Amino acid sequence: MSLRITPLTDPAHGPHSRRLAWLASDADSIPVGTAFLRLFTDPGQEHLAELTLRVHPAERRKCVGSRLLDAAVAAARDNARRCVVAQAEAGSPGDHFLTARGFRKVLTLRFSRLPLADVDTTALAEIIERPHPGYRLVSWRGTVPDGLAQTFAASRHAMDDMPMDDSDHGTVTWDVDRVRAAAKAVEQRGDQLHTVVAVDASNGSIAGFTELVVPGDGTGDGQHYGTGVLPEHRGHGLGRWMKAESIRQVHGRYPDLGGLMTDTADSNTHMRQINDGLGYTPTHTTHQHQLDL
Repeated sequence: MSLRITPLTDPAHGPHSRRLAWLASDADSIPVGTAFLRLFTDPGQEHLAELTLRVHPAERRKCVGSRLLDAAVAAARDNARRCVVAQAEAGSPGDHFLTARGFRKVLTLRFSRLPLADVDTTALAEIIERPHPGYRLVSWRGTVPDGLAQTFAASRHAMDDMPMDDSDHGTVTWDVDRVRAAAKAVEQRGDQLHTVVAVDASNGSIAGFTELVVPGDGTGDGQHYGTGVLPEHRGHGLGRWMKAESIRQVHGRYPDLGGLMTDTADSNTHMRQINDGLGYTPTHTTHQHQLDL
């Protein structure tokens, strides 16, 4: 098959990354595949590139994916990247393709869903109302209130030691500007960000957080974005407490919302136990693959 790979101008540049793009088309100029390569630009992740590659099912096994991959890997090398990561559903054609092209599996993610129609509100209330001495729950929608912005940014360090297995993920630095920008991005695409935090009553600092994004029209499925507790506050059941309150809030506010989706590293047994105990059931598994350059 005659194949042309065309670099595209991609407007998806942000303060923390920029993105390159390629279009594969056949002899009749019909698109048959795309590749996007996100180049992270923050200190701590400047070594990393993230690949998203798609080939039309009818055009697979015709070297389309390989040609797109070659272009993306060459660009990653030109931009002094140490590794390229890509994600594919376990057992899918993409999963097999990445393995065949020299990527190694570095992380397994388990996706689970909680149907809101099946939520046991009585059991949920028992979790939320159980005393957690020294802590209280606070929540907001959208951007963090000014009075909590600094301590909320600091609480993001709770994710620094989350299990990433063999992935060369690097480190992400959070500050007030970054947490506000992330909330603004959710708002600009029309979705709604809900945050629940556990506050240390002794000094008013945030000990842990959980974030949940709901589609703007309140239908379909919401998506958990992250749950973390700072190391010095672990062992008090705060993660389960915050997540239960987050579920309670969206269950009451969005009657047409179908469910809540979450993804967790397969090796993160603690968070998996929290999800299982709250009624989430596995839906599928993906593998993150990494190509070391």
